[in-house]
This record gives sequence, C-alpha cells and structure tokens, in this order.
Amino acid sequence: MWTDFLLSLAPHRRGDRVTDRPTNDLSSRDPDWWRQAVVYQVYPRSFADADGDGLGDLRGITRRLTHLAALGVDALWMSPFYPSELADGGYDVADPRDVDPRLGTLDDFDALVAEAHRLGLKVIVDIVPNHTSHQHVWFQEALRAGPGSPARDRYVFRDGRGAHGELPPTDWQSVFGGSAWQRVPDGQWYLHLFAPEQPDLNWANQEVRADVRATLRFWSDRGVDGFRVDVAHALAKDLSEPLRDLGAPELSREGALTEFPPGTHPFYDRDEVHEIYRDWRKILDAYDPPRMAVAEAWVPGARRALYARPDELGQAFNFEYLQTPWDAGALRQVIGDSLATARAVGASATWVLSNHDVVRHASRLVLPPDTDLDAWLLSGGRAPAADGAAGLRRARAATLLMLALPGSAYVYQGEELGLPEVADLPTEVLQDPIWEQTGHVRKGRDGCRVPLPWTTTGPSYGFGPGGAWLPQPPGFAEYAVEAQDGVEGSTLELYRTALRLRRKLLDGEELVWAEETPDGVLQFDRSDGWRCVANLSGAAVPLPAGEVLLSSAPLEDGRLGPDTTVWLGR
Repeated sequence: MWTDFLLSLAPHRRGDRVTDRPTNDLSSRDPDWWRQAVVYQVYPRSFADADGDGLGDLRGITRRLTHLAALGVDALWMSPFYPSELADGGYDVADPRDVDPRLGTLDDFDALVAEAHRLGLKVIVDIVPNHTSHQHVWFQEALRAGPGSPARDRYVFRDGRGAHGELPPTDWQSVFGGSAWQRVPDGQWYLHLFAPEQPDLNWANQEVRADVRATLRFWSDRGVDGFRVDVAHALAKDLSEPLRDLGAPELSREGALTEFPPGTHPFYDRDEVHEIYRDWRKILDAYDPPRMAVAEAWVPGARRALYARPDELGQAFNFEYLQTPWDAGALRQVIGDSLATARAVGASATWVLSNHDVVRHASRLVLPPDTDLDAWLLSGGRAPAADGAAGLRRARAATLLMLALPGSAYVYQGEELGLPEVADLPTEVLQDPIWEQTGHVRKGRDGCRVPLPWTTTGPSYGFGPGGAWLPQPPGFAEYAVEAQDGVEGSTLELYRTALRLRRKLLDGEELVWAEETPDGVLQFDRSDGWRCVANLSGAAVPLPAGEVLLSSAPLEDGRLGPDTTVWLGR
C-alpha cells in the first residue's frame, strides 16, 4: 500500500513547473482552506528583482511564482509592498492602498494575483493598522493643523511634562529602543511604539476605524485571499488622562505583559482590541469565500487564542513554538499547549520557525539555548560560532517535525534552501532602524533579509540583473535554487517532497503521542494513519516499525540518528 503511495508522489516536471499540481485551487469555496495550509512568506524587497535596481519588486515575484508552485505551498504571504521610505523595511506605510513605485504598480499587483491564482496559490497581504508612516497625508496634515485639531486626534498627540513640556508624556519605551515619544516643533509629543517615522494611530477615532475598513475591502476586492495583521495586539490603548507611567522603562516591552492583569496593560493586548476584530470579521465574511486573517500577537498562548476565535481573525501566529529550544520535553509541552488552546476556541494551530524579524533557524537552533542573539549578531556570528552543517541538519529535522503537526505551517523565504543567518553584515550596510535607535547595541534584523540566491553566478546570484540592496556572502552560491534543483537529498528537494507528501497525507487535525518513547525523542501518530518520529537526542535510536516515507537525513543502519526526523507509514 505505502509503496504504491510513494510512487504516486513522484512529480511530473516540465521545466520548473509541476504538472500534477491541481491548478485553480483558488476557485474553491472552501472557507477553511487555511486551517492546514502551508503559507510561504515573501519579503518583497529580498525575493526577486525584475528591473535591476537592486530592490525586489512585484514583477520579480510574479516571475518566480512557478518556484512556489513547484515547491508545493498553498499560499504566499507578502510583507508590505506599499509606498514607504523604508524606515522600517516597508512597515512604515505612507499609503495602504497603493504600491510603492519602486516595487511596481497596482496593475503589477493585479497581474501577480492573477498568475498566483492560475497556479493554484492563494495570496495573503500584510495590513499595518497600528501606525502609519510620518509621510502619510494624515500625519502631515496633523503637523500643520496644530494641537487640539481633529487631524491630530487621528494619532496620539500629548503635551509633555516638565515646566516647559520638555519631557515626554510618559516613560513608555519604543520596541526599537529609546523613548516611544517624539517631540514636534510646536512642543507637543506623538506616540510611536516603533520607529519615530511610524506614528501610532488612535483607534478611538472613528475615521481611523473607517479607513482601515476601506483598506480591507480595497485589497479583498482585488482578489486577495487573506491578511496578516501586523502588531495585532497593540491597537487598543488606555489613553485616559493622566496617562500611566509603567514604573520602569523595560516594562513597556511585550515580555512585560505578565506584570499586569490580563487585558490591562496600557497599550498591549487590551481586552478592547477584540471588538475591533469582531468588526473586521463581518467585512471578511462578506466575501465568497470569506477572507482569512492571521494575527501577529506577541502574547501568551491563552491570550493569543482570543485573536484566533472564529468571530475575530481566525488564526494567530504561535511565537512560543518559534522561541522553544531544540529540546524534546520543551517542544512536546508547547505543541500540546498550542493544540489545546487553538482547539478551545475552534481555531487551528499555527507553526513557524523563521520570519523576517528573527535569526534564521538554520543558525539559531544550533546555538546554545542561553545564547544572547543580539550579542551573537554583534560578534558577527563568531561568539559562539555556529556549525553550519549541524545547523542545517537540525533545521531539516525541525522542518519535517513542523510539517507533520496539525494546523498551518508558515515558511519564510529561503528556508527551503537551508539559508543560514548572515550574521557578519558590515555595520555600514545595515538598514534596520534598531541599529541606530539602540545606539548600536542591537544589530537588528537585516541578516535574515539578505536577498535570495537563485543562480550560482551573477552579480546577485540571480536575484536580479544587477546588485542587491544588502550584500550576499559568496557562500550563498551553494544554497542557490539552481544548485539544488533536482539534486537528490538537497534541502530544496526535501521541502518539495515533504510538501507533496503532506498534501496527500493530511486528513484531520489530531495527533496522538506514542506511549513509549526514548528520552530526547518526539513520536506521535496522526489520525490519518502515519507517524512522525523526531530524534532530538545526541545518539541514534531504534526506528519504530513502519515504512519510511521520508527522512530529513540518511538513516544509520536502520536507526534514527541524532537531529533527524522521519515520517513512517503504518
């Protein structure tokens, strides 16, 4: 049975296009397509450059969509491509209903969506509702209008403290470092939880709410299938006077939520935020099929599940899983908790190993669990050194483990190539505002945003006809799509095989942990008759009975080696 099944997985290629993949999947009216989807995150400026200016663009993405179709993902999620001065990599949005001219036009966007749908790929776009760019017409109007004006009420302006208003209104700190308040020439201060170029919107203002509703409809009408909601936990704020100090600057960071009763932090994860998402859900459900949404909410699991309720966004990123060390006991605990909290609200769980904000897991997972990643990046990745081969082996094992779990998996561009973090970027090329705002204490996130290598040669390894906006290391050539395409055992082919296999195996959203498992091993059965075994220990272990469907590394005389995951048919 399983031998015939494995033979059925062999792809039929014509060039780089897989011809056995069903096309026009997006014509499906299944409202629950997202519950066990594999979503590929595209960071547009680093994916593919069609016009040779060194910056990735929409036409570049469109030209490379066959790569995603051949990979076997269900959807692509695009980080912001809107007009922006790139003060925060595109998350400083000057116009949420247009395309940055450097990345293309609305016609280019429509062409991308049409081609994605033709290939059977759904399209998810980022929405950034917590703040705008300081270049947004609203903020420019607020600066001209002055204190007390309706234009300023769209944002969070306050008078300063001190004899002459020279002190910030509160001790709140920016996530990127320094005060969360910026003073303007007339003496008032405005709130920015991130960069000064990203003023926070006032969600008590009805114009703000109406404008974001218009944005949801604008992109839904253009055919997008869902939204990733940036900083979903920060929209609602307690702005009643007098504003509350936090008592210590570090308590303004997301990790300080435990210092407050749930739902009561002045600007993170307040209970009032859920009314906003219930309002959005009415809009999203008005489409056929309903548009999906996923929250970026850096909050504890039980609170995170609230964002994923069916009458709100439906899904939320599981950052606890991403942050869990490579340890069998810790992973089993977070997997069980994540499935339980998602099930309790009628959502499916989500799993993610890397994204545009964190050190790539091919490097991160091989570092000691207590590694200070900011210090590691400052050392150029040398203290401690990350063993590239060991990191890739562990990353491949982590991928098969993640893809075997019930729920949705989010894959970050380049992880299918096994890309490591580029930790040794010269400081003079850094673009992330974190570098400057922290006084060069934190290097930032540029190391995971280095443009992708598509070919083994060329000025940017096929990223574009010219150079790239961040320098690619020479070692990227060995990771290029061209170097791995069709090569048995390559990381790219592992992903392709795993995703084809997963598509045919999945049925149901349950798992059952094996009763007898060696120390350091995770082992569970899926309700549809297959088993995942992941060896996180330092020694080979006996392989359970069953036909090997896929292994992240070669088996050792029938035994499962360290840092190896296998899928078994039973």
